[in-house]
Amino acid sequence: MKANDLPDLTLPQMLAENARSIGARVAIRQKDFGIWNPTTWAGYFERASDVAHGLRLTGLGPGGHLAILSENRIEWVLAQLGTGLSGAVTVGVYATSPANEVAYVLNHAEAEVILCEDQEQVDKVLEERANLPHLKRILVIEAKGMRAYDPDLVLSFEELEAMGRADRRRSPGLVAEVLARQSLNDIGLMIYTSGSTGKPKGAMLSYRNLRAEAFAVRDMLELTPSDSHLSYLPLCHVAEQMLTTMGPIYCGSRIDFGESLRTVQEDLREVAPTTFLGVPRIWEKLHSAIHIGLMEAGGLRRRLHDRGVAACEPFATTAPADRSLGQKLTFQFYYWTVFRALQNFIGLRRARLAYTGAAPISPKIVQYFRTIGVPLIEIYGATETTGMVLAQKLSHLEPGSVGVGIPNAELKIAESGELLIRSDVVFSGYWRNPEATASTIVDGWLHTGDVAEMRGGQFRIIDRLKDIMITAGGKNLSPSEIENTMKASPFIKECIVVGEQRRFVSALIQIDAETVGKWAEEQGLAYTTFRSLAEEPRVRDLIGREVAAGNATLAQVAQVRKFSLLGKELDHDDGEVTATMKVRRAAIYAKYAGEIEALYGAGRGGAAA
Repeated sequence: MKANDLPDLTLPQMLAENARSIGARVAIRQKDFGIWNPTTWAGYFERASDVAHGLRLTGLGPGGHLAILSENRIEWVLAQLGTGLSGAVTVGVYATSPANEVAYVLNHAEAEVILCEDQEQVDKVLEERANLPHLKRILVIEAKGMRAYDPDLVLSFEELEAMGRADRRRSPGLVAEVLARQSLNDIGLMIYTSGSTGKPKGAMLSYRNLRAEAFAVRDMLELTPSDSHLSYLPLCHVAEQMLTTMGPIYCGSRIDFGESLRTVQEDLREVAPTTFLGVPRIWEKLHSAIHIGLMEAGGLRRRLHDRGVAACEPFATTAPADRSLGQKLTFQFYYWTVFRALQNFIGLRRARLAYTGAAPISPKIVQYFRTIGVPLIEIYGATETTGMVLAQKLSHLEPGSVGVGIPNAELKIAESGELLIRSDVVFSGYWRNPEATASTIVDGWLHTGDVAEMRGGQFRIIDRLKDIMITAGGKNLSPSEIENTMKASPFIKECIVVGEQRRFVSALIQIDAETVGKWAEEQGLAYTTFRSLAEEPRVRDLIGREVAAGNATLAQVAQVRKFSLLGKELDHDDGEVTATMKVRRAAIYAKYAGEIEALYGAGRGGAAA
């Protein structure tokens, strides 16, 4: 099946069509100072058109690159669609990136203009200004504290819109001319990969890619105009783009932007979205938050919760319509007594569908949320597939699987076990890197780098091909499977498995400071810092019990025999994780080589017996 029942339009062309056909409907809501301010589809297009004219006045020409360095907010998508309406290309940059990483992306992408959120982000750019020969102009959304900055270089977003609005009145034909020339083969967006094993690569996504992914979202996730989505994951990540721009613009659904990342939990409760995307770390944090709440509640409420989970877990993957009368009555009892409050607490009581993707997740975490009534499905995709390419259906939930392929894609498993994909969602190549493009797309097939298997008609992702470990005894192991088993514990935030050419499996473990700290308070343990908490003997014993519990579900060869607790949290600025919080294994192995060798020698390390 092809995406032939969606309009044959690019993303900017589709925005213009929405302004014409459903212009009075609300497209976006932005929360400012506690107030949710609506923007209609007509207003979305009008403001993006003003931005398009303003960008042309800054010197951004057709095919030029505009970078965006900001958290999610309405100005992000206005700039992105305005860039498209001007015939240029948007490049996302992670707002959490330090100055040197920002400079790398700007330089590699040859960005001519950058939109920054505030003074802090502008200062990152100015710190590296001498190394950015292509950069002509810096735009800033929040101009507070920037009066002394060079006005010939730094311009406020408000001024840009005003300039563009005036220019539209003088020369109203620019956007119409761009849209008339724009084709599905044009590049519309550039997304840089996480760079977990090297420098990030700029994946070029064409409008054909974006349209094909919108079709997949509509078909697999059944997105409708009545849906709403809270946009909070970074928009320079393809997963959030999928649900903030591609799906909504082609399907006509609404997007909500909260005040900041710090208010996501509160915003979720207020918005009560019908769809919600969380990367594994988000679901782990929500799981930990519930665990902490139950520890604080104690008594009857905690016992009732535990009984409800034990009673409902056996049919958690059975579709509600297929449950027996007894199962329906059991769930309804626990829903009204405990589960409903938990759904309200995390803001997902109205969610008809929730997704987890972007990285592997513990099946136990998924099972827990399904048990309490959150309709959570696993999806799989990559930057190079413009987002989701595999997804589960609520009517057929197989624990540990990532479901079936989207209807407009061909999928097969190579002899090596690698998942291969051929589809319009497959990206157009890496910017300024033809060698990497040629090794990734071979004879029309995208080589994902992920090992997969088919079981019961559903795909399962085993691990990254490059991450599969071979022990000294010749056994193949999936580190992700072991790590996610351990991370199912609310007391373990991160686990990095060691086992390549080793006689047994060991691990470096980072405790979850919040949940372990709460546990320590209940035990009457005194601590002052993360390190002092991790070095407490009773904390080591606690983690040992959690590791042993995880081991009980693993094959003997995959069990963690020894572990070492990290004395600090893994940090992006220290090069230990990427901007998307993916562990940089090589960097971890090098940095903690002493701790690792101690686990295999006479050094001190926790044992899970």
